[in-house]
Amino acid sequence: MKAQKIIFSIAIACFVLIGCKTEVKKENISLAISGMTCEIGCAKTIQSKLSKKEGVLSAKVIYNDSVANIEFDANTTSKKDLIAFVSGIAGGALYKASETSNNLDISKKNHICSGACKENCEIKANKTACKEDCKMACCKGKNK
Repeated sequence: MKAQKIIFSIAIACFVLIGCKTEVKKENISLAISGMTCEIGCAKTIQSKLSKKEGVLSAKVIYNDSVANIEFDANTTSKKDLIAFVSGIAGGALYKASETSNNLDISKKNHICSGACKENCEIKANKTACKEDCKMACCKGKNK
């Protein structure tokens, strides 16, 4: 009799815990990130740290575009929190994140012109390789 009461109590507790679970509210954000100087040291580090952050479902940092595409649970974290988190990586001295107007599908590698992208292209404008390879809208006038 006592064992039945214990099993019954455990079953009710499980149903309550499962029934009270909040639904994941998925949102996407694209962040322009300035200050990245390399793909492996910077972009991979930011992507790794974002992937481990509570509430982040997936993250992809594209070094060539200076963009991070993030899918997150809005019940756990916010866009403002993600921007502050990226800007705070490495003590807050290296990277500056801001929301871009384009929210991109994480699975696609698109070229967009964000503030960080434009800044990056202006820095590389004198380098022949950047001028020839750059397909980003902000570089179009610089590839002559």
